[in-house]
Amino acid sequence: MDEWQLNALCRGNHAYLFFPPSTFERKEERERREMKAKAICGVCPVMEPCSTHAVAIREPFGIWGGLTEVDRRNAAIAG
Repeated sequence: MDEWQLNALCRGNHAYLFFPPSTFERKEERERREMKAKAICGVCPVMEPCSTHAVAIREPFGIWGGLTEVDRRNAAIAG
């Protein structure tokens, strides 16, 4: 585990917001969950190293550094 991960605000009781549930999730539910996760990322002290890490390793799942899977894919393409 990288040092910055210890200071991430996504650790703890609301970690479920950052990854899709194992059951079906409606589009509106996903958008609401992602908006809440991104709001937490927006005030997180390690948002930048988190997003950089997720793009670098091509993390396929979840919200990392305020970026969804699609956001990260687009960031990697833009390079």
